[in-house]
Amino acid sequence: MRLFAAPPDGAPLPPDQVDATYRHWRLRTMSGIFTGYAVFYFCRKNLSVAMPIMAESGYDTEQLGWLLTGTSIAYGVSKLVNGVLGDRANVRLFMALGLMMSAVANVLFGLSSALWLLALVWIANGWFQGMGWPACARSLTQWYSPGERGTWWGIWNASHQVGGAIILASGGWIAKHMGWRMTFFLPAVIGALVALALLRWLRDRPEELGLPPVEQWRGEAPEQPAGPKPDWRRQLIDHVLCNRYIWYLSLANFCVYIVRFGAMDWAPTFLVQAKGADPVVSGAITASFEVAGIAGAFAAGYASDRFFGGRRGPVSVLYMAALLFAVFEFWVTPPGHPWLDAAALGAVGFLVYGPQMLVGVAAADFAPKDAAATATGFTGMFGYLGGAVSGVGTGWLVKHYGWDGGFMLFIGATVVGMLLFALTWNARAAVCEPASKPH
Repeated sequence: MRLFAAPPDGAPLPPDQVDATYRHWRLRTMSGIFTGYAVFYFCRKNLSVAMPIMAESGYDTEQLGWLLTGTSIAYGVSKLVNGVLGDRANVRLFMALGLMMSAVANVLFGLSSALWLLALVWIANGWFQGMGWPACARSLTQWYSPGERGTWWGIWNASHQVGGAIILASGGWIAKHMGWRMTFFLPAVIGALVALALLRWLRDRPEELGLPPVEQWRGEAPEQPAGPKPDWRRQLIDHVLCNRYIWYLSLANFCVYIVRFGAMDWAPTFLVQAKGADPVVSGAITASFEVAGIAGAFAAGYASDRFFGGRRGPVSVLYMAALLFAVFEFWVTPPGHPWLDAAALGAVGFLVYGPQMLVGVAAADFAPKDAAATATGFTGMFGYLGGAVSGVGTGWLVKHYGWDGGFMLFIGATVVGMLLFALTWNARAAVCEPASKPH
């Protein structure tokens, strides 16, 4: 951790340079973490489009489900552990190393064939992937204040969908025409190049550049009193483990990720097996899930800031209620209607990515700024435990009860998640009035 230690504060800038410097680095930071996290997805969600081709090579749905489950567990635990570390690490070094090691894991996966070796390498990839989210969460809370965080977090969250849509749309063609192994080699090259770029692209926090804290620049009160920072144990216990709202969010995120990963990981296989779609068409249809999610996440963040005064719970409840109907529609649309499949799956993406994004924002709201990565890492761990259930659970249910069993799992998770979000209906961060001169 000494290697990754956050850099010291720089000499304060002259007041006449603060505004211009802040605007430049906020845009630069957003573009960096947006691009970096999108490429993390290149190196993780490529497995989803490779799965139908891998199934033709002798791997069945239950085996592939265990592969997804092991990776989700590793990724979830990594998000918590690396969340604690990320609150104290230099963002650019931490994020760049995670992406570089993920690229290495992709190369090794593409060179492997035995199921146990594929699982081992992809679980390692899950761990390195867990270094991306905490770095982004730290950047977002350091560079954007609570009063604007929902909107900016919604913009950044589109990196999930951009990265996912690109790899889903192109990966099906690559897997069909170049072999499933190339869906891992090509993203690895891109990931390694972007990891090197992040070392120059990002800075850890405003104070490193001699800027004041973002709350001071925005005219909002500090999120926490000045003084020595508590150690990671106190932050984890006081602000995460003893915070009932973090627990509500974590359990709700568990349910959200069952549906999210159910759509993202299993939709291509469902479309091929249950509806007779071509692998290239199934990848393109699944890309609608990610594209629509961009609008869904941004609308959720903006609505929670603009219409609900920073409360994230009401928007999440409304989204989950509508998600029930979208999942059902995707399930029952008859074969031979790819445009209806794309519309239904796009609606699922729009509605699932709103709550998925707001969980991270709310967790950052309910914890001090210096514990944001820990809090979001904790909720993220539960999300990927839900992803683990979605992986092996869906694979097992489909094998023994058909796709009807898998969709009953998704619908049940949606109902429970909606009820858990309702428990946070009136909770919000303590946000001051906006500055008289907004930036």
